[in-house]
Amino acid sequence: MKVGFISLGCSKNLVDSEHIIAMFDNPAFEMESNPAKCDVIVINTCGFILSAKEEAIDTILEMAEFKKTGVLKKLIVCGCFVQRYFDDCVQEFPEVDRFIRIDDYPRLPEILHELFDLQFKEDYGKNRKMITNSYTAYLRISDGCDNRCAYCAIPLIRGNCHSYPIEYLVEQAKLLYAKGVKELNIIAQDTTYYGHDLYGHFALKDLLAELDRIEFKWIRILYMYPDEIDDELLETMRSCKRVLPYFDIPVQYGNDRILKLMNRRGSVKLIEERVRKIRSMFDGAIIRTTLIVGFPSETRDTFEDTLEMVKKLEFDSLGAFTYSKEEDTAAYKMSDEVDEEVKQQRYEELMLLQQEIVEKKLQDYVGKRFEVLVERHEDIFGRYIGRSYMSAPDGVDGVVYIKSDDLKIGEFVQVEITGYKDYDLIAKVVE
Repeated sequence: MKVGFISLGCSKNLVDSEHIIAMFDNPAFEMESNPAKCDVIVINTCGFILSAKEEAIDTILEMAEFKKTGVLKKLIVCGCFVQRYFDDCVQEFPEVDRFIRIDDYPRLPEILHELFDLQFKEDYGKNRKMITNSYTAYLRISDGCDNRCAYCAIPLIRGNCHSYPIEYLVEQAKLLYAKGVKELNIIAQDTTYYGHDLYGHFALKDLLAELDRIEFKWIRILYMYPDEIDDELLETMRSCKRVLPYFDIPVQYGNDRILKLMNRRGSVKLIEERVRKIRSMFDGAIIRTTLIVGFPSETRDTFEDTLEMVKKLEFDSLGAFTYSKEEDTAAYKMSDEVDEEVKQQRYEELMLLQQEIVEKKLQDYVGKRFEVLVERHEDIFGRYIGRSYMSAPDGVDGVVYIKSDDLKIGEFVQVEITGYKDYDLIAKVVE
């Protein structure tokens, strides 16, 4: 049987997808990228915000069309959208043969046996079939979240934080290294909270010390909560040979009143102190953040506070979202909603400011040398595209364009920056 797999949503969902695909590592199945040729299609959905839900619905309906050709025999849908709206899914999409909630993943061998009348001996979560590039991978160190931000539906979908033991994660990391992974990206809803539920204290520093023993080229940490970045963690990161000075710290807003409404711990002052501490401790520290525009009761003044914080801290990379009203979250019933047109105008103003900040930073990189991971070749332009340590693999940060005739994908190369365009750098290879 030919199996197609569609993974929607974030990198944390991607890890689930890779574990599920490993279940099909069986002589009875063959992976197929063309859905028109598939006997089976599995869709792993996202249900975080409105746009993700719309994408999930559109994808289900699009794949269901292949059932009309008679080739597609089984359509299976799983993931966050299913977990959140299971009863609605069953009622609204009769074309789907099986909806699988996240809570049911441990029962996947049994469920797949019911669907295909075949034995599935592989336990879910034991192995992964990578669908990213072979040289980079994500290591999810926990699932769920205890933070309860007022706008966020993740705890409703994934539950409370549950960390995976250090021993299991080290074993998973060694398997990834053995597969040829050179860049390990550590992810969770909140990586800095890791281990609190298992060990009674924040244990990310302990995990990093163990992972640093494995000979990855780069270890990158994503999704760090500002008030949990303590001095011990920073000292551990600085002492590790492979951990990059890359800090992904979603701060969400630049006004204390709105932060409190969002149920975010800490304050703007704390955020500023943490950023300054990081930059004082790490040469070339890269700080990325995420902001929400248009949260209920946002005013021009509170938005100006956010702009002022961005000007002051000059984040190296910044992603922003307009607030999405999500049912069953604490913010859902909040009054003083911001008009959608105002949200969009403020979003554009914020991103224009960030573009000015980035342009200034990119100017400073011209003439400097960096090690770059080569990721793909653009035949039409005769150039390669890669990433320095300053960019994560999720497409949020900029890339490096390299003019060259003969580079190897997945290898590292020394380059000199010769220019820039928008958020990206232009470089040449140096010996």
